[in-house]
Parts: sequence; structure tokens; C-alpha cells
Amino acid sequence: MKRKKWTLTPWFIIFGVVMLLMSTFMSAYSMPLFYAELGITVLTVAAVIVLSLRFRSYIRSTVRGTAERIYGFDSEFLEQYKYPVAVSGEKGDIVWCNARFRKNICGGRSPEGDNINAYLPGFSIVDITNGEGADIAIDGKEFTVYAVSNGEGGSVCHFIDNTDYKQTAREYHANMPAVALISFDNAEDFFTDSDESYSNVHISVEANIQGWAMDYNGLYKQLGNNRYMIIFRDADVEKMIAQKFPVLKNVRTISANRHIATISVGLCRGCKLVKESEMNARKALEMALGRGGDQVAVIRDGNYEFFGGTAAAAEKVSKVRMRVIANAISRAVNDSDKVYIMGHRFSDLDCVGAAIGMQCIMENSFKRYCKIVINRETSMARQLIKYTEERQSGDIFVTAEEALRGVTSKTLLIIVDTHLKNSLESPEFYEKCKRVVVIDHHRRAVNYINNALVFCHEPSASSASEMCCEIISYLDDKPLGYIQADAMLSGIMLDTKNFVLKTGVRTFEAAAYLRRKGANTLTVKEMFSGSIETYREKVDIVCRSHIYKGCAISTSDRTSGDVRLAAAQAADEMLTLSGVAASFVIFPDGERINISARSYGRINVQVIMEQLGGGGHQTMAATQLSDIKMTEALNRLVAAIDAALADSEST
Repeated sequence: MKRKKWTLTPWFIIFGVVMLLMSTFMSAYSMPLFYAELGITVLTVAAVIVLSLRFRSYIRSTVRGTAERIYGFDSEFLEQYKYPVAVSGEKGDIVWCNARFRKNICGGRSPEGDNINAYLPGFSIVDITNGEGADIAIDGKEFTVYAVSNGEGGSVCHFIDNTDYKQTAREYHANMPAVALISFDNAEDFFTDSDESYSNVHISVEANIQGWAMDYNGLYKQLGNNRYMIIFRDADVEKMIAQKFPVLKNVRTISANRHIATISVGLCRGCKLVKESEMNARKALEMALGRGGDQVAVIRDGNYEFFGGTAAAAEKVSKVRMRVIANAISRAVNDSDKVYIMGHRFSDLDCVGAAIGMQCIMENSFKRYCKIVINRETSMARQLIKYTEERQSGDIFVTAEEALRGVTSKTLLIIVDTHLKNSLESPEFYEKCKRVVVIDHHRRAVNYINNALVFCHEPSASSASEMCCEIISYLDDKPLGYIQADAMLSGIMLDTKNFVLKTGVRTFEAAAYLRRKGANTLTVKEMFSGSIETYREKVDIVCRSHIYKGCAISTSDRTSGDVRLAAAQAADEMLTLSGVAASFVIFPDGERINISARSYGRINVQVIMEQLGGGGHQTMAATQLSDIKMTEALNRLVAAIDAALADSEST
């Protein structure tokens, strides 16, 4: 801001003297004109004198009021301050400053009349006076500015030079240890090849990890088979984040016999101790592996940031882990008096099918009271529920309200097809149950259920029904009949799109197991049939779609009928269109906007939905947006697609 008009007072005085000389000169020609000019000159000089006296009084009162509040007697005390001090008036103009302010802030220039905000880049004097100070930088020096009101409408600003302190703090944080734990995800995939092939792959992966450590002068150490640790400087991690961790892409160039090598990294930042950083790095590595591997999970102050994750999760051939989990679940059930099974909201065939299979074993093999907690009205598997109720004696489905009345301290809750608290059919029921088992195949999200007695999480599995099949096969599975087999087979067929997506050896083994138990593919196919209204809505959604960067995007304005099922079916249908790698359907649900996402794996829709607050799987994900309109939801989806595609290209 320019200086105040009072800084022009000397020029007004000079101008007055010139006018007085001109008036004297004019007296020789015209006396009336002489008197007129003389009057104007006198009035001008008088106005300048009055304004000058008023401003001097303004300065004296402002500085005097400031000095009285700081020390109690005069303003000379302010001049003795060992750091820059400036006093501003009620309009923000500087009325006084000490010598150090002129030297350190103004470069020796007198700043009187300047607005104080000009010396507070990015802040205003009002904000600083009402706040707790502000950090600024002027001419390469850093200051913390504090301001207090002087009681006269102005403020006193104290500029504390802490350049050295802040530089030391930055160097301290830059040199803090950042521990990275690395796992060779799919090393076992290369064991089936020749010894020479495995050795070459293993050496190449290790060379890339060692090269990564050398590029940033990190401390490298091999912890065991396919496990490594590197300690970096925190400042170097910033460079890695900016480059999106190119080590992931470098490792993916290593392949043998149609297998591509991938690594997972858990990296911890912000911890003062190496031991604490290593413990948090383990948590981050578990998170990266739980999300399917081939990615870096960076944890800082309990918050996660993910990079990579473009490759599909490698299927684990060994079933040893499932046998161990089955034994753990057996012990948990034996210690319980009741068992309830619950899935996610808007339950689908996989969720309900897995629950029906587990309910049969809990009730008939373990002789425990067992019910499935479900909302029939919002479930997308109503045909399966009806099919089960018509053929099975006794009602195995209850509402959350009914189940809440039967909870005891020894009640066990088995959660299937989700691991997120906020997506459960009834979060209140989960809160009341103290003993929890989780069985899920979706990629792990940050806010997962972390108090489970048994956390069975397998992102390489095709479905929760497949996982339950394997668990049941290690228990007493004699009571399992054709009804339960049909239910679980429908779940597998739903999540694999009729054995097309995420279908591995264990998927077909589970299907064969269910077929031996009496599953009928024709019966299962009937569970996928829908009404003519749902079919019309699905066709309408597909017809309204448009292609954006290989993604089919469509919207639906309908709020009545089974729009959720139609949207899911339309998203599946749009994947069959030429040139489409992923599909998205946006539709309203009361006050919220839902987005259903599908892909064939080339585009990770889970990463896109996570940017919008949702999640899911690499090929199937969704999210819900509150307090937003359809157009804004579409714009946010497009922005998320752009960001995800940009990240995938860089990694």
C-alpha cells in the first residue's frame, strides 16, 4: 500500500512558499488577484500545519499508549528492544519503528507511512493480532511475528529472528530415519521353474533393491528369504514420493515364464527412534500386502499414502494358512455360546452365499445357535434368500434389531465379505459384540476392523464364498448340502463374472468342491435373473454411457425400483463394449450419490474409488458421496480417473 498523504507535508510547504512568492509578484499587476492568491496560500499553509499537528499528536498518543502498556513511562524503552519492533495505527499504517526494524526488515529505509501488511507476506495484522503469531520470510531471513493491540486501535508487532533455529529444525527432520521393509511378493511363483531361472530372477530383484538403496545412500540389509530393509533419510523419501517410487516399475520388468516379479514396501516416516520406525514399517508392509502387493505404503503419524498397486494380486497356491485359520475359528466358536454372521450393507450373492455356508456349519457341526443378520429390503440377493427359506426348515435370517436382543458377553460375530466397520449391515451390532472374526477378500483399507480374534484376509481370492469353502473343508463339512453349495457357488460366479475375472486354481477347486456337495449351475443361474423393469433400467444406463480415456461413464436419475442392482449390472455390461477398460455408473440413493465401478484389471478401480472416499477390489469397487450433486460427482470422478491414470503411467 502507498504511503499516507501526510508524508507529502514537506512538498505542501514548498508549494505554499512558491504560491506566496507568486502572490507577491502578482501585486505589481493586480491587487484583487494578489489578495485572492494570498488568501489561498494562507489557507493551504494553515491546513498543512493543522494536519501535521494532528498527525504528530496521533503518533505521540499511539506510541505513548504502547509504551505505557509495555513498560510504563516513555517510548524510549521501545528503541532499546534487541529485535525489530514496529507500531501501527488503527488503519494499519506504520507510525513508529525502532532502528533494528529499519535495518533488518527495511534495509535501512524509513518505513513510516507504509502499511504493516506489506511486511507480513501472506498474512494481515488483524489475523496475527487475534492469533498466535505467524512465520514469515523476508530477504532470506525467517521471522516469527507476534502482534498485540496497543489499546488505541493499532498494534505492536514484534519480529523474532529465528532463521538459525528453523534451519536446524529442517535439517533435523530431513535427517530423521525412514525405515523401509521390502517383500518379494511372488517369489514362490518362480520356484516351479528351473533353479537357474529362479536364481536369475532372485538376483535381478535383489540388484534392483540394492540399487535403490545406493541411489539415496541408504543402509541396506537382507533380513531373510525375500525380505529386505533399507534405512533412508526422510528428505530422500520426499524425492521418492515425487517420482512415484520408480523401483516398482523397475522390478516389474523382471519376468520368467509368464510370471512378473513384484515387490511390496512398507515405509515409515516421522519417528524419532529407528525401532519405532521399524515397527510402523511392519504395519505399513502388512497394509501393502493386504491390498494385493506391488505397491508402497507410506505411514506417517498413523496416516497412510499408497503408490503403485497396478498388478493383480498373485494367487497363493498353498492352503496351509487357511487350515491354520480354520483351526483358530474352531477354537473361537467352541468358546462361544452364540454365533451371528453379518456382511456388508446392500448384501450381494457373495456376501449372503458365504454367510449361508458358514451358518450351516456353525449350527450343525458345532451345535451353536447361529443366525445371519441381514436387511431383506435393501439386499441385492433377495432371490437367494427366498430360495434358501423355501427349502430349509427354520428361519436362519434375522434383523439387526432382533439380533441385538440376543447378544451376550460370549457371543461371536463372524463378518464376511467386508472388513470395514462403516460398511457393515449394522455397525451398532458390531459395537455390541466383543468377539469378532473377519473373512474377506477385498483389498485392505486403512480403517479396517483391527480388534478381530481372527482376521482372515486374502486379496488374491476370487470371493468370500471361495474362502469360506476352503475354511469349511477343514472343518466338519458333513452337514453341508446342496442349498449351501448353490448359495456359495452363486457368490463365486458373481464375483468372478462367471469364472472370467480373478479366477485361479483354488477358485476352480472350490467350485469342484461345491459341485460334489450338490451345487447345480442351472439353479445358480436362475438367481441372477431380474425383473423386466430392472433390465430396462440397465439397458437405459448402458445407452446413456460415454467413453472417457478408455472408461465408460454413465448416470441414472432414477431413485425408485431396484436401481442399485440395475447400476451394478449396467457397469458389468459396459465392460463388454469395445475399447472399454473400466466402467462407472453414478446414481442417487436418497441424499447420497453412489458410484459403482468395474474393470477387467487393466485399470485399478479400487484406487479411483479410494480417492472419492470409497474402496473395494481391483476389478470391483464403489463409493458414496454426501451433500453433492450429480454434476459435481461426475466432475470429481473424472478428476480421480485422470489422477489414477497419471499415477499408473508414472509407475
